[in-house]
Amino acid sequence: MVETDQAISPAVAREPVADWVRCARCSELVYGKRFVRSLRVCPDCGGHGRLTARQRLDQLLDPGSETPLEPAPTPYDPLDFVDSRPYRERLADARAATGMDDAALAVRGRVEGHPVVVAAMDFRFLGGSLGCAVGALVARAAEESLRTRVPLLIVTASGGARMQEGPLALMQMAKTAQALAELDEAGILVVSLVTDPTYGGVAASFATLADVILIEPGARMGFAGPRVIEQTIGERLPEGFQTAEFLLAHGMVDAVVPRGQLRRTAAHFLGVARAGRAAADGAPRPEDAADPRPADPPDGPAAARATPPPAGDAWETVRFARHPARPSALDYAGRLLEDFHEIHGDRLAADCPAIVGGFGLLDGQPVMLIGHQKGGDDIDERRRRHFGMATPAGFRKAARLMRLAAKLRVPVVTLVDTPGANPGPDAERGGQAVAIAENLRLMSALPVPIVSVVTGEGGSGGALALAVADHVLILERGVYSVISPEGCAAILWKDPAAAPTAAAALRLGPAELSALGVVDTIVPEPPDGAHTGPGEAAALLRTALRSVLAELRHLPPDRLIRERRNRYRAFGTAPGYGGVPAHAHEGASS
Repeated sequence: MVETDQAISPAVAREPVADWVRCARCSELVYGKRFVRSLRVCPDCGGHGRLTARQRLDQLLDPGSETPLEPAPTPYDPLDFVDSRPYRERLADARAATGMDDAALAVRGRVEGHPVVVAAMDFRFLGGSLGCAVGALVARAAEESLRTRVPLLIVTASGGARMQEGPLALMQMAKTAQALAELDEAGILVVSLVTDPTYGGVAASFATLADVILIEPGARMGFAGPRVIEQTIGERLPEGFQTAEFLLAHGMVDAVVPRGQLRRTAAHFLGVARAGRAAADGAPRPEDAADPRPADPPDGPAAARATPPPAGDAWETVRFARHPARPSALDYAGRLLEDFHEIHGDRLAADCPAIVGGFGLLDGQPVMLIGHQKGGDDIDERRRRHFGMATPAGFRKAARLMRLAAKLRVPVVTLVDTPGANPGPDAERGGQAVAIAENLRLMSALPVPIVSVVTGEGGSGGALALAVADHVLILERGVYSVISPEGCAAILWKDPAAAPTAAAALRLGPAELSALGVVDTIVPEPPDGAHTGPGEAAALLRTALRSVLAELRHLPPDRLIRERRNRYRAFGTAPGYGGVPAHAHEGASS
């Protein structure tokens, strides 16, 4: 049975179709009306049949919401090109066969009530090739998105740049990339829906420059087609090369989404963008913002306002923090947030499974949640997740998601639970130190609120790479340290058995961290630990997050950045030195 969460629009229901359709993937015959009802997805093998641009618009947009956009005029046959036939004849035949002027349509419309501008490509028209007319239409759609300040959705299906228009076709890659750059600068969301096939100049321009890249199951995308690659290298490519599933595993796309779920998934991201912009548009300006907090709290810094529990036994706290059944980032995402959608990949080489993240709603307000994922009780899953130890791809993925949150003006919440960064040779070859350093720099200047929560084990730079924040919370049985107690014992005591002694000396428990000002708020857990009551633990964390975000949401970006930088500048600096306010050290112990 084909999974679909959307009703069939009247336009789709009226589509003409043969009595029987043969699936291009499995060759089985499918009853024509059933094929239409399943959105042209084979009910036997799940193969996604190709759609026309018109069919795409009918399936994605709310009925009656569409208004067409007209592109700028473009040359008809700029090179007077002739191969086995004149280009003008090929154009005339394609127009007659498709009823389209060229290989794309652009419209304004709505998806589940959310306004959007859509440019949809049609592979039937000369292989969906990118020529002057398509480039002009995509640029026109981007201009309309910029003018109206609503998101842009691009549906791609193309064999590449149009050879018959020569260097002018090549220039369309730069034209469309420039148009999307303007949307970046304006903070307007761009979503790409990649369909089969998407190759060449389209893949190397607007298809992969989007903030969020969705792809249908089995769809193929790449710069060079498989035949060209095989002819060049003289080898057969592996099964599934360049398919949606391959691209997801290699960090190039955010999600593989079956056709029946596309409307809802697109609506999720459009809704996040809409809510983020509405919140930002309603925020006070820096010069007249009413700050919900006093500039200089009379009772000292945030850490002094925390209520730490008794210190207890440090080694026992470490054991609790490492308990394999403690709720994971995805556990918290499912319990804290509504409509959470995980986003994947660093867009360079990989999708690190030790870092997860995506948008969701906390009490109806969008947040970007990013966290370490250890894998729970299942040892095989823990190995697959690298025990929560992120690779460079994981830190790059986190950075990409934080930049996206900043673009859409959405707060970032990070959940820290890791022994440390991945120590393997592949991680070193991939630039582990650089990836961590880049995150520290990025978070110090991110213009949206950042709230970090140490939910379990906060180990070294691998933890700090997600924890440079305006406000740091720690669960009652969490720990946060420069090194593991075992590592410290082995180096300084020359005896790993001295780990309990090292744990106490490192001051890594919540009470000590609060006294040092490293954490601001200690979040209570169920009496026997978060792992004994995940629902209760999530509810307690939600209460704390709600309070902190309420304080931070309305602060102007310049104040957020200034106070965040002052916070970290103060650590380890004498009061009053170098412009660090004296109150920054009140309540701290040596």
